[in-house]
Amino acid sequence: MIYQERRGTTMEQVFAGGDAPAVVVQRDTTGVTGGAEAQLSASDAELYARFFRVLSDPTRVRLVHLLLDAPEAGRTVSELVEALGAPQGRISTHLGCLRWCGLVQPYREGKYVYYRITDPRVREILALGGAVMRDQPCSWHCFLRSHPLTGDVPSNASA
Repeated sequence: MIYQERRGTTMEQVFAGGDAPAVVVQRDTTGVTGGAEAQLSASDAELYARFFRVLSDPTRVRLVHLLLDAPEAGRTVSELVEALGAPQGRISTHLGCLRWCGLVQPYREGKYVYYRITDPRVREILALGGAVMRDQPCSWHCFLRSHPLTGDVPSNASA
């Protein structure tokens, strides 16, 4: 559902899927003309690419999802290791990457270190990405030999 809240701003309700609640996302549309003045500079494009690169690893995406669904206190590395079934070293490395990029923040409580998401807009980013993938499933799965859930081979997939 998309609706205009005020001139230059669009509000959109995005459904994250599963049992996750819908998220309302606000987009500033002022100055977006689609012409040459809307082009992204090379340095800004590099920043965008680096920002999204942090979500290019399946383990990091799973960690972010686990932390988004965590209690307010967050989750410990041990809880994340158990949930993902991955070695502690791998989880710590990925948490370090997420921390360096500013998506998660550790804090100590007694002898435990908890991790939690630093910005609630991370949920919106994942919800929007999930919505785009669900709306255009073949476009995203054509890079694979078969659909990861159904096993179907896209008609335009190369052998």
